Amino acid sequence: MNRRDWTRDELILAFNLYCKTPFGKIHIHNPNIIELARLIDRTPSSVSWKLANFARLDPALKDRKISGATHGSKADVQIWEEFHHNWEELTIESERLLAQLKQVSLQESAEIAPDEQFEEGKEVESIVRLRVKQSFFRKMVLASYAYQCCITGLAVSELLNASHIVPWAADPMNRLNPRNGLCLNALHDRAFDRGLLTITTDYRVIISKKLKVLSDDASSVFLLRYDNTKINLPDRFIPDTNFLIFHNENIFLK
Repeated sequence: MNRRDWTRDELILAFNLYCKTPFGKIHIHNPNIIELARLIDRTPSSVSWKLANFARLDPALKDRKISGATHGSKADVQIWEEFHHNWEELTIESERLLAQLKQVSLQESAEIAPDEQFEEGKEVESIVRLRVKQSFFRKMVLASYAYQCCITGLAVSELLNASHIVPWAADPMNRLNPRNGLCLNALHDRAFDRGLLTITTDYRVIISKKLKVLSDDASSVFLLRYDNTKINLPDRFIPDTNFLIFHNENIFLK
């Protein structure tokens, strides 16, 4: 039986799944890998191996001496670079391809609530695209941190947010860049967003003096106890220090 080369569309779909799959769950028994294999008429082993091929290109994994699968193709590198140079368009392209294979709407494929009410006067298509991007960013960031808050270790997905380091409105080019994301629980996400805490370039939590002057027990238990502690770094897409510097200098309340 002749070996079938991977097409560009198949590689885009595989990288989409790579981004949304925790590193420890890249294996042939993962139901998402099994589903994609069925959709593109390949074996779970083939899809799992392709995701591992992408892992070999990940700088975060290389730093941890994890090599991923060897013998990947030049096409793998090209898709990796396409995503990293244009996260927004490749996100939409990959989600559209997935929806087409599933024979469902883009909104349904991206698991966006069907009863969501769109704002009057805005194009439905543009709102759907926005929700798809936000959904993909959330799945990508939470998967990178194995669905655990990087400060507290909380692992209740309903209480976790994919927090932008540089706010959505401040840097359109990096809105979907996973290195502009942190997995934080709802409380610490709000504190980070409001500048009450920040993360330094050596990945330590720094609490604002505005909070330190408080003496109530709740602040001590939920926030102050983490001052100067190191965050748990993700398996991939480690936060870009340039984004952290922006937060430190422009949002953090020193």
